[in-house]
Amino acid sequence: MKRVLLLGGTGDALRVARHLGPAHVYSLAGLGRTPGDLACRVRVGGFGGVAGLAAFIDAESIRLVVDATHPYAAQMSLHASAAGALTQVPCWALRRAAWQPQAGDDWRDAADFAAIIHSIASYERPLWTMGREPLSHLDAIPASQHWTVRSLDTHPGHKRATIIAARGPFTLEGERGLFDEHRTDVLISKNSGGDATEAKLVVARERGVPVVMLQRPVLPPVQREFTQVSALIDALEAWLNPTPLSDKTP
Repeated sequence: MKRVLLLGGTGDALRVARHLGPAHVYSLAGLGRTPGDLACRVRVGGFGGVAGLAAFIDAESIRLVVDATHPYAAQMSLHASAAGALTQVPCWALRRAAWQPQAGDDWRDAADFAAIIHSIASYERPLWTMGREPLSHLDAIPASQHWTVRSLDTHPGHKRATIIAARGPFTLEGERGLFDEHRTDVLISKNSGGDATEAKLVVARERGVPVVMLQRPVLPPVQREFTQVSALIDALEAWLNPTPLSDKTP
C-alpha cells in the first residue's frame, strides 16, 4: 500500500490533507488548531530530529513524504529531505511563490532579527506580523517605540507592546483598521507568499508605510517541487492511483 506522510501546519497543507484517506498521515508540530474533520490520521508533535523522522517513515511504511510546512520552517524541511534520503523514500515539497514588490512599495530586506531591529530604529509604532519571535524581546523595546505584535500565540501583554492573537486570512478592511488603530508607521513581515495575509502589504502600499521583510531561508532540494496546491493534489492523486497501461488511450 502506498502511504503518504504529509508534513503540514499551513492552510495549504490542510487543503492537501482533505484529499487523503485513512491510510495516510497528516503531521502537525502542535501549534494552532488541530483539525478534527479529516479522513486521514492526524499526528501532533515532533519526531526527534532526522533519525526520529526516518524511524517513523520506516515503522509506518511511508512511501512518500510531502513537505507542506511554512516557507520559514527551514529545519523541518531539512529534516524531511535528509530523512527521505536515509530511507530512500522520495520527498516532494509545496513551496508557494514569494511575494514580489510592486510599484509604490518600500521594502527593506533583513537577514535576521538583529537586522530588523536596526532597520526599525527610527520608527515609533512598528507592527510585527512574523510570528512569535518578537514576544521574547518585549523587555528590549526602546522607550521611543510601542510595538504591536500579531501572532498565533496568546500573551499577557507588556507596557510597551500590544499583543494580538489572531489567525488569517485577514481582510483588506480589517488590515486598514489595524493600521489606523495602532498608528502603524512600519510593518515587519516574513515573505510567506499566498493570499491569506497579503492584505497588510496592500495597506502598507496605500499609505506609504515601509515594510521590513525577513529574507526567506534556503531550502534543501527535493525530488519534486510545487508552487500551487492544485498541482500537488493532482500529482498525489496520479501517484496514488496510476492509470493502468491497459486503460490508456493508444
